[in-house]
Amino acid sequence: MLQVKLIVTGDDFGYCPRRNQGIVDCFLAGAVSNVSLLVNGSAAADAAKLARRHNIPIGLHANLSEGSPVCQVLKTNSSLLNERGFFHGKMGFRTALSKGLLIMSEVKQELKAQVELFRELTGHLPPHMDGHQHVHVLPEVRHVFAEVLEEYGIKYTRVPIEPGLHNCDWIPPSLMDFYLGVEDDSFNTVDVFTRHGIRWPDIYIGLSTMGKNMSVSSIWSAIDTALVGFTTKAPSPAPPSRTVTIELMVHPGYPSVPPVGGCGEGPDDFSQSWERLHELQTLIKPELQSHYKTRNIQLCSFKDL
Repeated sequence: MLQVKLIVTGDDFGYCPRRNQGIVDCFLAGAVSNVSLLVNGSAAADAAKLARRHNIPIGLHANLSEGSPVCQVLKTNSSLLNERGFFHGKMGFRTALSKGLLIMSEVKQELKAQVELFRELTGHLPPHMDGHQHVHVLPEVRHVFAEVLEEYGIKYTRVPIEPGLHNCDWIPPSLMDFYLGVEDDSFNTVDVFTRHGIRWPDIYIGLSTMGKNMSVSSIWSAIDTALVGFTTKAPSPAPPSRTVTIELMVHPGYPSVPPVGGCGEGPDDFSQSWERLHELQTLIKPELQSHYKTRNIQLCSFKDL
């Protein structure tokens, strides 16, 4: 029987106290096995303390698109900032990048500052590091990101290429366009990360199961689709004891209540949405947990790979 190691990563740890509590509740319920910390989040220090207290495996959710930089010299007069003095935003960052307005040395400076702040908050380097709103796979940024990981010896990242994504007809066209853009950028990033000796799980899931689209059946359908595709592509005959690794990206939490939360600008609509609570309630359902056991799926973290 195929052995599956599943990393369920709670993103945006540190965003606000209510997000932190929701992720911790999921971890204690055995529903989340790994977290990704926003070091510029308003509750990052609290999140780091919670991770230590509960022994939660924690990595870095590098943020170049929301809120404020952590590097002091970039807080004023930086290409990474808009006219209001904050990062350009999810789409604004991509627009500024496409126009050649972002200075890559500043991107590297900020990424390194975030790694150093992570180390200061947690007492160790991140075992894995990915990008908030998938900025780490964007053109130019991917090269700088890979260099930073290699310099610090951070072995693992996320490559958001989700099997079966094209068949998910419940995703609105505008959102699907964004997801397919992320997928294209990810395909173009594989060689870059490989050259720098960076690794990632065999399978990524999370775009098709976000927010209101998350259910026990949608998670299982995504896992099954991915495993069928992976085993079909595997060399024949496959090794008898092959272990397949999957990362499931999730965003559970109790909805943020303004003005508390965010990364410097207050919480966004995504964080205030009921969909955060919906993810939490879905992930802790006993039938999901029991299904993992019956299918020989072991929850783990990046440091267990």
